[in-house]
Amino acid sequence: MASGKIRFRNPANGYEEDVTLAWLWCLLFGCLYFAIKGVWAHALISAVIALFTLGLSWLVYPFFARGIVEKHYLRMGWQRVAA
Repeated sequence: MASGKIRFRNPANGYEEDVTLAWLWCLLFGCLYFAIKGVWAHALISAVIALFTLGLSWLVYPFFARGIVEKHYLRMGWQRVAA
């Protein structure tokens, strides 16, 4: 975990997905990062908040991006595996 990389495995089909540098990708791409990861609720929420704050929320959301994606995968039943 020291590298900042987390890996999740879908128990249904064995597919593995990495969560690496979530803060950077969220900072660069904002709501598109969440859409790519399949976290549609946060993709929509972050887009709406960005409209109302004139984009300033893109400077705050990256602090929470890793936790948001991690919780999403765990709630979907994915399992954390050693990286």
